[in-house]
Amino acid sequence: MSNRHVLLIEDEPNIIEAIRFLLTREGWKVEAHSNGADAVEVVRHLRPDLVILDMMLPGKSGMDILRELRAIADLANLPVLMLTARGQMRDRDMAEKAGVSRFMTKPFSNAEVVTAVRDLVAQASRP
Repeated sequence: MSNRHVLLIEDEPNIIEAIRFLLTREGWKVEAHSNGADAVEVVRHLRPDLVILDMMLPGKSGMDILRELRAIADLANLPVLMLTARGQMRDRDMAEKAGVSRFMTKPFSNAEVVTAVRDLVAQASRP
């Protein structure tokens, strides 16, 4: 399980720390990025196994980032776990139409995050 790489695109330091702590303890390498404006370039450069993406970011919304990632051929199947403080159905529907892998509302439990990350990476590694 070592060498799994998560890119966390989130601008709230306490959430970054919590997720980094949780996933590092599970053997993941976690990198955090907090600006939406250049997030797509960062994903292209780092090539993570999974992206955890906040809906509300400075520079560009998580929804726009997700749509851009899905439009890039070699990132179209990258697992994306979207976090949002607003659990409205409209957001969820938009995210699903844009191709999100899973949607999680803040506040979330530690177990929820770890399980979601494990599941998404396991699904992605299946042919």
